[in-house]
Amino acid sequence: MGEFDLIERFFKRPVQRAALGVGDDCALLQPAPGMQLAVSSDMLVEGRHFLSTVDPRALGHKALAVNLSDLAACGAKPLAFTLALALPADDAAWLEPFSQGLLALADAHGCELVGGDTTRGPLNICITVFGEVPRGQALLRSGAQAGDDIYVSGTVGDARLALEVFRGSLAMPQEVFTQARARMEQPTPRVALGLALRGVATAAVDVSDGLLGDLSHVLKASSVGARIEAAAALGLMACVDAPLSPAQRLDFALAGGDDYELVFTAPPSARGRVKGAVAHAQVQVTRIGSTTAAPGVQVVDAQGQPLDQRFGSFDHFG
Repeated sequence: MGEFDLIERFFKRPVQRAALGVGDDCALLQPAPGMQLAVSSDMLVEGRHFLSTVDPRALGHKALAVNLSDLAACGAKPLAFTLALALPADDAAWLEPFSQGLLALADAHGCELVGGDTTRGPLNICITVFGEVPRGQALLRSGAQAGDDIYVSGTVGDARLALEVFRGSLAMPQEVFTQARARMEQPTPRVALGLALRGVATAAVDVSDGLLGDLSHVLKASSVGARIEAAAALGLMACVDAPLSPAQRLDFALAGGDDYELVFTAPPSARGRVKGAVAHAQVQVTRIGSTTAAPGVQVVDAQGQPLDQRFGSFDHFG
């Protein structure tokens, strides 16, 4: 099967919203009047971001999900995406479920595949996603104010749990591992929540490298600090039955990464509007602390005393 046969068979589809899709040198996108384009790229490399044993259907889902999560953090509605794919071989048995997982999530969010590239090489998936957001309404990292509440959507820490089981550093009951693995391999991009938070949240970022690590980008851009309540963070994992110590559970939740949830800030006066946005998006959120005028991050116990435990975040070159 040649390169163009591969594209034709697994990835070429008619477009409904883009002005021009796959088949020309460039795709053509036309955002609606008054809208700005939001653009983001993410690369997934075998052995770095995923294991060779991953289900290709789940990998197709995740490859797009991590990009949609970036649009969610910006409050942007998905429009289209491009796919650059390096493959060791033209393996139809792998490509069929991969493309199905990818395109099922794309269809669920009205996000059209409009172009890209394929080549032979070590397995590498790079997606560029395009969204639209009303001019001046994008959620940014730079808008948090001292005294804002800090929230995180969904659950975090479970992907790290699955990773440690794969690494052999932890042993878990099969049902716990299955739950954690699903969170690692098939994250849910919080697009509906991002859209609902426009005009409500003061800042937002998606959680890819660890909650505190990604929150630090908001704190730096906004020139504020944060006070995180350990008691709230301890309840953030979905795998409540995982046999972990409180210190492990806190570390996984705050520094685990690969969660693709949203962490966002909003003033206390907006708590009712946050509740409304959450109800509209039908997703759980947890208030985990507040921003401070003083820089830096403190994780405090129930008595308000700083914990000695230290937390990191993922860095490809760290």
